[in-house]
Amino acid sequence: MLRKATYKLRVTRREALYVHDEPDHALILVEMEGEPIDYTPGVAGEFLSRRSVNFHDRIKGSGSMQGYAKTHFQFGSVYSRFEGHRDGNTKVTTGTWKTYNGTGKLASIKGEGTFKVKAGEAPNEFILDMEGEYEL
Repeated sequence: MLRKATYKLRVTRREALYVHDEPDHALILVEMEGEPIDYTPGVAGEFLSRRSVNFHDRIKGSGSMQGYAKTHFQFGSVYSRFEGHRDGNTKVTTGTWKTYNGTGKLASIKGEGTFKVKAGEAPNEFILDMEGEYEL
């Protein structure tokens, strides 16, 4: 089944360590919480919460990222892993996601797809567009 969703994400914690091997090289750990902007409830019911933890390796704003997300719905939860790349010029991150666990009505979920993250309107706010296929 094809699904699309858009979330507003907010940074709840951010830690950066500078590598000092070249200018502006940092390893960044970010925790975010999110809420849907455009989302149609599925078999697991209404959205309850979303939390992700991301690791970034950036030089001058560009670089790889990877992380984990858990999204809770009324009748189940889904856990996914993602990886991507941030373009420091556009400040847009694109990548792929894949589920690795589920609970409740999502216990047997298998899914994967793509995502795009861009800056939101407020500081430490981002817009996440996701799409992909999943099966139960």
